[in-house]
Amino acid sequence: MSTAVMQDHDTGPVDIETMRETAALLLGPDDGPDALPPAAAELDVLTAMLRGHLALLIPEVEAKAGRLPKDRVRRYCALACVDEANRKLRVGDGCTPAARVAVARKLARSVNAMCRHYQLLHGQAPAGEQQ
Repeated sequence: MSTAVMQDHDTGPVDIETMRETAALLLGPDDGPDALPPAAAELDVLTAMLRGHLALLIPEVEAKAGRLPKDRVRRYCALACVDEANRKLRVGDGCTPAARVAVARKLARSVNAMCRHYQLLHGQAPAGEQQ
């Protein structure tokens, strides 16, 4: 079953599967720090893609969470994730190779978290979780 979900705005589907696959290229299967980083040119492309994924996910999650009652834990958690994703987008790419990899991996983790909130807010259980 495809994990593409129609957005609240008629701009097309959010392809959660592709976003998670992009993040996995930087994190490895277990999000381990020992995953080998990609080559510099590939790292730049992946970082740009992750920033684009977050730019798409942030307003979607924020809008959907904003419609929940203010006392809902799901709303609070999703909006906290949105704030964290926005902070990570403001961070530069880094000057050294190690810093560039660290920034990219932080963006990848943020994409995974935003994908999870997106799916939960749309009534889907993320892979490996029950609703």
